[in-house]
Amino acid sequence: MDGESVMAAEMSLSKLDGRVPTDEPLLEVRDLRTYFETLEGTVRAVDGVSFTIYRGRTLGIVGESGCGKSVTAHSILRIVQRPGRIVGGEIIFHRRRQTAAGVVDEAIDLTRLDPFGREIRSIRGKEIAYIFQEPMASLSPVHTIGHQIIETIQIHENVSRDEARARAIEVCGQVGLPRPHEVIERYPHQLSGGQRQRAFIALALACRPSLLIADEPTTALDVTTEAQILELMKDLQRQYGMAIQFITHNLGVIAEMADDVVVMYLGRQVEQAPVDELFFNPRHPYTRALLRSIPRLGRKTRQRLESIRGMVPDPYSIPAGCAFRTRCPLYRPGVCDDPQWIEVGPNHWVRCNRAME
Repeated sequence: MDGESVMAAEMSLSKLDGRVPTDEPLLEVRDLRTYFETLEGTVRAVDGVSFTIYRGRTLGIVGESGCGKSVTAHSILRIVQRPGRIVGGEIIFHRRRQTAAGVVDEAIDLTRLDPFGREIRSIRGKEIAYIFQEPMASLSPVHTIGHQIIETIQIHENVSRDEARARAIEVCGQVGLPRPHEVIERYPHQLSGGQRQRAFIALALACRPSLLIADEPTTALDVTTEAQILELMKDLQRQYGMAIQFITHNLGVIAEMADDVVVMYLGRQVEQAPVDELFFNPRHPYTRALLRSIPRLGRKTRQRLESIRGMVPDPYSIPAGCAFRTRCPLYRPGVCDDPQWIEVGPNHWVRCNRAME
């Protein structure tokens, strides 16, 4: 076994016990392109990304800072800030709506909706929820936790304030907040970091969404609290049967949480595979470099971690052809100038002309 395989074998690849993943698509992203037009030039933050999120499954998106992970998620919810805009592609959301005639399945292209319109606002927070990286910057500092959860419930559902309050207490209890009837009367600054993150998860789950987008939800937490939050998210996924899009730079978290993985570099996906396949048989040089840079058991204390040589190119002047070629030890002129998206195994795709070697 090579170094990557040995390291992967040492990592925990435990799956979500009791959850029943399906092959039914919930969200399909097709050739998504989100650009930022600035005075310095055009930044192709997301440049032709395609993937599918299935009901009951977790899709992990991993990559270095600036690779387009968060912009992809913002594009799904249509919250990309100016001067960014979606210039191409489709985001097909397969929603289920309760009508007088029963449950109706429909497919809607989120890219065609008005970002400020009623329809997308009915989807945000109810059918697709978002957990931001830093809850202190996302929660209102002048409103109590309960007020914010109750308001979210009443915006999306026709219930009384007493019913919404009861739901808020219930969901706060489900996310492990102690004495939830007291916590809902507190302000964000009165809670610890872990409690704030739990409160934000409660806010995201208040309307029981079918898709939860978690954008590095444990980055600012200590390792003990991080483990608790990850376990909480797995428990809630089993309970609600929701899909999760988990965004992180931490491959250890991906190994624990994800069923399928997308690796991104400079706005494009360079590899996509089931999580076990990705860790035990990485095919793109960038994925292999990421795996080698992870601390692992058995490494000598004075042995330096490996790093990816070079720097991420300027987003205004991305190299033509393979964007990773300036840092790739396998780069060969004439062979790597136009990398193709090829299938190297079952559901395993890679953007590299030398992946089969």
